[in-house]
Amino acid sequence: MNGGATSGEVAPIDPWLLEKLVCPVTRTPLSWDAARGALVSEAAGLAFPVRDGVPVLVVREAVAVDFPDIRSS
Repeated sequence: MNGGATSGEVAPIDPWLLEKLVCPVTRTPLSWDAARGALVSEAAGLAFPVRDGVPVLVVREAVAVDFPDIRSS
């Protein structure tokens, strides 16, 4: 029972849940990044993994990401 996701594929986050989740560092909204399979906080520059459909909002599990298109404008 994998919610329709194939093996190794991360299911997208339910929009209702995504609307309620915030970055644990900045308390700003998170957005779904399908390419990374993660929830990203542009304010913190962090990508939080989603494992088996469950967001892992633990800072030590996050990966630093850069958003050059946003920061350069």
